[in-house]
Amino acid sequence: MKTDMIRQLNHMLERRLPEKRVFLRSENDTRFLRLSPLTQLAVLCGTSITIIWMTVATSIILMDAIGSGNLRQQANRDLVLFETRLSQLAEERDTRAAEAAAAQARFNTALEQVSVMQSQLLASQERLRELETGIDVTQANLREALKMRDEALEAQELLTAQLNGDAVGSTGVTVQDVEATVDVLASALSATAAERDEVVIDAHQAITQAKTLQVELKMMEEKNDRIFSQLEDAMTLSVAPLDKMFRNAGLSTDSLIKTVRSAYSGQGGPLTPITFSTKGGMPDTDSTRANELLDKMDRLNLYRIAAQKAPFALPLKSSFRYTSGFGQRWGRMHKGTDFASSYGTPIYATADGVVTFAGWQSGYGRLVKIQHEFGIETRYAHQSKLLVKVGQRVSRGEQIGAMGNSGHSTGTHLHYEIRVNGKAVNPMTYIKAANDVF
Repeated sequence: MKTDMIRQLNHMLERRLPEKRVFLRSENDTRFLRLSPLTQLAVLCGTSITIIWMTVATSIILMDAIGSGNLRQQANRDLVLFETRLSQLAEERDTRAAEAAAAQARFNTALEQVSVMQSQLLASQERLRELETGIDVTQANLREALKMRDEALEAQELLTAQLNGDAVGSTGVTVQDVEATVDVLASALSATAAERDEVVIDAHQAITQAKTLQVELKMMEEKNDRIFSQLEDAMTLSVAPLDKMFRNAGLSTDSLIKTVRSAYSGQGGPLTPITFSTKGGMPDTDSTRANELLDKMDRLNLYRIAAQKAPFALPLKSSFRYTSGFGQRWGRMHKGTDFASSYGTPIYATADGVVTFAGWQSGYGRLVKIQHEFGIETRYAHQSKLLVKVGQRVSRGEQIGAMGNSGHSTGTHLHYEIRVNGKAVNPMTYIKAANDVF
């Protein structure tokens, strides 16, 4: 029955695919192969399927190659944009720092001017009080002189009456004595009146000067208010991005400041908290604002030091591309970020710290471990050569080695890890957190 079906199929295909014979000749005999219509159909189908498969596979390979090229171009464009943004942020940071320094200088100048004006005002007020006291004394002397004048006039009238025979008895006082006494009293009265006029003029000048100083002091207070506002804005623009950077990296700002301050607690050092003295009196508005600004400046200084001690920088300064991120990869946990560049590319420490390991370690190849503040450790693997040794203290931006392909690696690249208290975290968290600041 199966043979009949094959025969029927061959008969149906006879018109389209007639039977063919392939002759094979040798020196002694001739043989042939019989290709039935069904056999030809099978060969034709197999050939078609093969051609279709090769076409589809070639198309897939071409599309993958084109897509990979587009991804590389996009990655290069993103890298250029990222580096441009970093440069702009660095310029903005330098501008803000210059503005803060200029504002600090204006603030110090204003404080000195306010101090001078206050000293002048206090001296004027003291002079005014002395003049008022002098006026009181002069007025008392004037009253005494007037009293003495009245008494002298009475004595003169009495003597005149005695001389004219209007009085009874003789007092023994001559006319010359009375006239001498009157002259002395008149001179004293004139001197006292002149002194009084001089004191009144001095008092008037002191009052006028005090009013002028008060107006100047008012203008200086308004100027100080503008300076304070500029300084407060500058401090906010400087501190807020740093505060955001630390929080985005998952670090406690209070703990950071406490740690840095405890490490720099020497008396008279750059991190000793500074305040504006009120000389034992009640703090005024300017003193309060000045102390708040000084506190923000102290916080900014602490943040600056903390930023140097936490790995917010990139480990590479040359051109590179990201080849693998943090997370699951091929069913295993990839605990860092991979950066690919040319063989021998310099590798730099991303923060201040101490080298705790520098050598060969299994899959890492040539590895450097750096211990930083706040329980943070960074690792730099697959290097071609190491430039540091255990116990060496390194600074942020200092070269520690060169990129290579040592250990379990499929190509030249840097495997970069960040560990906090022994637990691996995504390095891009720190790198992205610093994008708005550095």
